[in-house]
Amino acid sequence: MAITNQILDEHNSKVVVQDFIGALNAEDFELARAQLTDDMTFKGVLGERHGADVYIDDMKKMKFKYDIKKTFVDGNDVCLWYNINMGEKEIFSCGWYKLENEKIRSFQVIFDPRPIL
Repeated sequence: MAITNQILDEHNSKVVVQDFIGALNAEDFELARAQLTDDMTFKGVLGERHGADVYIDDMKKMKFKYDIKKTFVDGNDVCLWYNINMGEKEIFSCGWYKLENEKIRSFQVIFDPRPIL
């Protein structure tokens, strides 16, 4: 039974993160916001955001687009390798998403920032 629950948790975690990325790509910020806990945290190479509304407000301005290359899931952790189109530049990046109660509680994105500096 524990293996079945783990498989279900991993499937749900993967779906939540993919729905989040898909919503950002479609600029459906309401759907993207629904995938986040209210007090979520984001850590990136160039800064941090605390709170889902603050993060989504930034995404509305930036309108990044994500092209997922690979997804790894371990329980409630999801790791994505993706290209992020930042307008004039596309950056190969890695995002580590941590979920709690089927919502994204925190995530961290790393990449080489030199092309955008």
